[in-house]
Amino acid sequence: MSTTPSPVSAIDCCQPADVTPVALEADALESTAPEYLRSLKSELTDEGLVPAELTVDACFDEDCSLATQEEVDRIRGYVRAASFLGVGSVTVTIDDVADPAKVQPALSACAERADREGLAFDLEGPITVDR
Repeated sequence: MSTTPSPVSAIDCCQPADVTPVALEADALESTAPEYLRSLKSELTDEGLVPAELTVDACFDEDCSLATQEEVDRIRGYVRAASFLGVGSVTVTIDDVADPAKVQPALSACAERADREGLAFDLEGPITVDR
């Protein structure tokens, strides 16, 4: 019998907290600036709320590389905001995709960014990404 204590994971040490998980809509955020996000996080904490998911509506209906890049940059900004807020997952709902060959690599990069930030990245719509 070993006298060395067995390792305990952080998950094993979790305790329930008296907070309510909420999903935030990206369109409801006034900004993704750190000052605003810091204030929002404080307000959520004061209300006993914890942001569990950030939902983003996206559309890639233009067959234009610049428009695709602008939309992906917007999504990437929300991934950064989600990480700052302590959100666990980002769900992107996509209505339309004009050119999947342009959009898929850009969304894959967003998924990789989310993964580096420790976030789940889910897509709902007519396109998927490889991970």
